[in-house]
Amino acid sequence: MDGRRESFAAMTHRSAPRARVLMIQGTASHAGKSTLAAALCRLFARDGWRVAPFKAQNISLNAAVTRGGGEIGVAQAVQARAAGVEPAVEMNPVLVKPAPSGRTQVIVLGRAAASPPTRAAVWRAIARSLDALRARADLIVIEGAGSPAEVNLRRSDLTNMRIARYAGAPVLIAGDIDRGGVFAALAGTMALLDRTERALVRGFVINKFRGDAAALRPALEDLQRRTRRPVLGVVPYAPAWRLPEEDAVALDWAGGARRDGTRDAGAQPPGEPWLEVAIVHLPYISNFDEFDGLEQEAGVRVRYVRPGQRLGRPDLVVLPGSKSTVADLEVLRRSGLAEAVRDAAFAGVPVLGICGGYQMLGRRIDDPERVESDRPVVEGLGLLPVATTFGRTKRTARVRVRVGASPPHRGGLVGAWPEIEAQGYEIHMGRSAPGGPAWVRILARSGRRCDEPGGAASPDGMICGTSVHGLFENPAVRHALLEGLWARRGVAAAAARWRGERRSVTLDERLDGLADLVARHLDLDRVRAIAGLRRR
Repeated sequence: MDGRRESFAAMTHRSAPRARVLMIQGTASHAGKSTLAAALCRLFARDGWRVAPFKAQNISLNAAVTRGGGEIGVAQAVQARAAGVEPAVEMNPVLVKPAPSGRTQVIVLGRAAASPPTRAAVWRAIARSLDALRARADLIVIEGAGSPAEVNLRRSDLTNMRIARYAGAPVLIAGDIDRGGVFAALAGTMALLDRTERALVRGFVINKFRGDAAALRPALEDLQRRTRRPVLGVVPYAPAWRLPEEDAVALDWAGGARRDGTRDAGAQPPGEPWLEVAIVHLPYISNFDEFDGLEQEAGVRVRYVRPGQRLGRPDLVVLPGSKSTVADLEVLRRSGLAEAVRDAAFAGVPVLGICGGYQMLGRRIDDPERVESDRPVVEGLGLLPVATTFGRTKRTARVRVRVGASPPHRGGLVGAWPEIEAQGYEIHMGRSAPGGPAWVRILARSGRRCDEPGGAASPDGMICGTSVHGLFENPAVRHALLEGLWARRGVAAAAARWRGERRSVTLDERLDGLADLVARHLDLDRVRAIAGLRRR
């Protein structure tokens, strides 16, 4: 792909029949559906087809913002990138965000619903979105959710076989062999589907295999004999091409993760120092995919610290975004992590807060309409001169920002930064008012010029926060942060050497690498035939 992205609204409707469809379902969550769908979007787009991703309903705390300010699951935004098109709300018409006490926030066509929508209204949004995409594209790659064989959920299914039946979609079922039990999971899934559902299943894909695929041949033949369905490919485990995740369960399973929560980009030269970044992992952590670039940087170890684990003395502490700031702040206090963060800050460890984490670092959180909890005022950690007020209007927008030192911040974490213009996005209910100069200024929101503070820093520049997500997806911002941390360690020369040895792999490079891998290990000609496509 050449990096161009096309808007679906700008696509002309052709005289060809409505788009073909191909659906990827799985034996369980995190079986590799999103990754396989992204790879197929890239491969079919390379073939010259106009491709669009689709997932009827997503449950995720990681979200992306469309050009029009709509909110969708990050997986569909990545799949749209793979297909070379702009993300659109129709690609994920329903996004569900869990909240405390069994509550949820439901996003319908990119906007938070004021009250829980009816099942009929949700289905109308789903069906109309799929129809709209099919009128504009050649192929829709549909992703299911969880497993289609959850018999207790069959009557309420909106995302798996109901969509397959509505669209007349052939289905490929993916299974994760790395977890074990993949053949029982695939055969069991087929056994639990009814006759009409089984008729839609055209084959299987085995994901995350480590070893010699030839050793699987007897098991593959046995599975085919039992189910009368072929295994269309065995895709290797490939952490190098890991894509942004939509579910926090991935922090336990994805490549590079260890029992102690550390994740890093690869082997470290013996005797060389690490930069350790500790990210506090609270129950409602959101948009943690924005740290993928940090995880790929050579010499950087990212450690997710859960309640009950030791924070230690890392080079940087990060309080990330949160879907439920007040609930996570309470967990932070009860677990002792709040005191550990304050102790680290007073000991000179830089602390960074993003969105919900920025709100936690402030002096107080006002919630007069009880949006977040039943408490009108909650005391923050008091590390930044910031007050946050929650309202019922959610802000979702892409923004252009300027990052750099404001006059009082000539030292610390952000004091030596040059002025950098970067792209990011906002997803928040609360509005934070900094009580001093801002180290992040918002220059444009949804394409309209503005000049607003987007963050605050302590007088010494060691504690800072921002309401803007995605800043560290920008290489210039990420490298300014890391150079400041290396300089504090007195090993700037080592930082320069590592930067020359390895650079972060861009999302498009990861998508290309993933697509090439899948093309080598999947019977693409049979997949094309199943989707009703001719090879171009």
